Amino acid sequence: MPTYDYVCDDCGNRYEKFQSMSAEPDTVCPNCGGKVRRLIGSGAGIIFKGHGFYQTDYKKSSKPADSSSGSTELIDKS
Repeated sequence: MPTYDYVCDDCGNRYEKFQSMSAEPDTVCPNCGGKVRRLIGSGAGIIFKGHGFYQTDYKKSSKPADSSSGSTELIDKS
């Protein structure tokens, strides 16, 4: 379920609400009772966490993997 941002036209109160996509948007400000608008957000970006990613991660190879070496090369994305 996404998180939606709302802003009140009367008092300027900004808040977030975690609700399903099929739920009706809020129309009343919880702070003053005024009219609120749902803001259009940019969405979440991709977040890479960790020390790096290996060359063999998510890679499809056309040739069979060489199991004799037993090591993988670390690609540092910092």
